[in-house]
Amino acid sequence: MLSERLKYITPSYTIAISSKVSELERKGVKILNLSIGEPDFLTPNSAKNEGIKAIENNKTKYDHPAGIIELKGKILEKLKRENNIEYEIDEIVVSSGAKHAITNTLLALLNYGEEVIIPVPYWVSYPEMVKLVGAKPVFVKTSKENDFKITPAQLEEHISPKTKGIIISNPSNPTGAIYSKGELEGIIEVCSKNNIYIIADEVYEKIRYIDNFVSIASISDKAKEVTITINGLSKSASMTGWRIGYSASTKEIAKAISTIQGHLVSHPSTISQWAAYGALNYSQEEMDKMVETYKKRRDKAKAMLSKIDGISFVNPEGAFYIFIDISKLKDKINFDDSFSIEFCNRLLESQRVAVVPGIAFGMDDYIRISYACDMDILVEAIRRMEDFIENY
Repeated sequence: MLSERLKYITPSYTIAISSKVSELERKGVKILNLSIGEPDFLTPNSAKNEGIKAIENNKTKYDHPAGIIELKGKILEKLKRENNIEYEIDEIVVSSGAKHAITNTLLALLNYGEEVIIPVPYWVSYPEMVKLVGAKPVFVKTSKENDFKITPAQLEEHISPKTKGIIISNPSNPTGAIYSKGELEGIIEVCSKNNIYIIADEVYEKIRYIDNFVSIASISDKAKEVTITINGLSKSASMTGWRIGYSASTKEIAKAISTIQGHLVSHPSTISQWAAYGALNYSQEEMDKMVETYKKRRDKAKAMLSKIDGISFVNPEGAFYIFIDISKLKDKINFDDSFSIEFCNRLLESQRVAVVPGIAFGMDDYIRISYACDMDILVEAIRRMEDFIENY
């Protein structure tokens, strides 16, 4: 008999879409895929070369559970230079991807039955991570008028004696919205007053198109004390398969995370860690070029989508997604359980375009598209999407 906790875990909608796409492609069907949350660039050569050197130099033995000292040093430099946050070496824990860093953090902070506030829309795995560690996600509906960013008043309204933390995605997946310093200051004040931790998922922070991004922990000493900063190399350096992320927190929390990680996985791959060292040390120019390309694609997608009647979207200031409101089309499509799933299925079947249903992010009147793809594919996919919508 399987674990009881599996009864409460929702299967990944994004994986379901990927499976459908793979099945069609195996049959020889050409799919224009806007569902992928993965950079379409290759890992920079400077990062790959450090991984190769690590193999050739036999850096393949066990190392410290919290990560190799050389990589942690580069992370410290990066956080100070780019994010204006100063940490010490024992406050950084390198993990097998940012997702793993978040899970480690939840394991370190949460007791059974405690609550974590999650603004809606949310990244698909946040609620499931919270449930897997025996805690409870508390969803807070945000407004389109505020670009789906939680306000201090909304946060305070949902705090209970069991509230232990809040997860903030900044820049946001799925909306691409970025919190301003002023917006974050109010959230910090509420969290500090109520002894609530902020799990700041900043994995998209280098992919941004405006200058108002600020790391939460950099805002004040009070902010740093309650914030666990989560980041990684998957998005910024196109290193998804290398699985390197990290957390930055207080010494007490970092020690707890390191202890947990030591028992569960020992430490991330040493080869991947050396590749990440190479990315942080030598790959800034390649990363900047990726962002320039994303911005061109974003601007083209926005221009095309703005001309389609019946839809609207949140202006993406970062990441590589657009969150599209399809609610005005709801009365034109018959569906049983989920409007966004039905919409996506029909779009895939009739136009061979794959996008992600909004229900995956807690909002069934939306879809998410990714522009982490070739410009020609993006343009043709949106053109087909327009045809599909016009037919209804």
